[in-house]
Amino acid sequence: MTKLIRITTVPISLDKLLGEQLRHMNQFYEVTAISADENRLREVADKYGVDSFHVEMTREITPIKDLKALWKLFWFLKREQPEIVHSHTPKAGIVGMLAAKLAGVPIRLHTVAGLPLLEESGLKRKILNLVERLTYACATKVLPNSYGLKQIIIDLKFANPNKLEVIANGSSNGINTKHFSLERILEQDRQLLKKSLEIKEDDFVFIFVGRLVKDKGINELIEAFQKINRNDVKLLLVGNFEHDLDPLLPQTLESIENNLNIIPVGWQNDVRPYLAISDALVFPSYREGFPNVVMQAGAMSLPSIVSNINGCNEIIQHKKNGLIIASKDSQQLYQAMLEFLNNEKLFINLKEKARSNITHLYDQEIVWGALLKFYENLL
Repeated sequence: MTKLIRITTVPISLDKLLGEQLRHMNQFYEVTAISADENRLREVADKYGVDSFHVEMTREITPIKDLKALWKLFWFLKREQPEIVHSHTPKAGIVGMLAAKLAGVPIRLHTVAGLPLLEESGLKRKILNLVERLTYACATKVLPNSYGLKQIIIDLKFANPNKLEVIANGSSNGINTKHFSLERILEQDRQLLKKSLEIKEDDFVFIFVGRLVKDKGINELIEAFQKINRNDVKLLLVGNFEHDLDPLLPQTLESIENNLNIIPVGWQNDVRPYLAISDALVFPSYREGFPNVVMQAGAMSLPSIVSNINGCNEIIQHKKNGLIIASKDSQQLYQAMLEFLNNEKLFINLKEKARSNITHLYDQEIVWGALLKFYENLL
């Protein structure tokens, strides 16, 4: 059977970004998942019924560790001789594509699900630009997971446009619209969750899902929410802080701690119950590839307020299934949140269209089918 290698820097990306896609592809190919953190990798591989191989990688610039990872992966690929190596995430991209090229793997694919370098400057930006160009040079095809991201790569001259291809309508994995559905969450469970979080029946609940960091627009979100200043409006924050990698402003952290209408609940394995008790998603991120949470919220019939960046502005059409605001603009974000609160007719109209947009364009079966066909054509 044809061998397919899927690589991410850390196992959580295999689990959360790809998940059941690994099991699905294993019906057609002999799939091996490669990532760091050996114990967690084995758990993820066992969960989806695929083989695994451990290569320790980091999310930071660590040249010595990266060379060790490259060496280990190179010898694994030389031994296994797979037909396809497909990498995701920046560090797995450079290690995976370089090792695959050196090992003579014929089909080398790298999915780009965002460009963290866009928020960097100076020497670090130059290093990251170089790494990105080298990754794309080693790949036979580069797969941006949104059309906006494809254009950014072209504008930055990171790769020849002929090397770039977007699968289906965008997204690395699509979304399981049967799983992400209000029908899957019992009403009694919703009421219990609301009660535990002290959310009243008539409260309007905005929700943010993701890492609670600067690059996700959390500083602007908290600033905008503070201006609303109504006890019948709540803000649910679902996700972890990253104080070391991308810290929030001290005043933002203080507001989160002291404002009783802001409800941080930390990381959740299943975000559906939290989406089910919410009215609208707020996602003012600075940069994305193709954000899963915007698709998840839409599938759960939530309209979204998103920043005008690639991915977000492809899933959301302004005043059709959500609102689009300028990135890093707390005033526009505040005005958009007010519009959801004060313009009931608009809000209901957006809510009614939220799910159908996702099911028609981004259902998982559409994306998986397109990727399988892409593999087959290359082979």
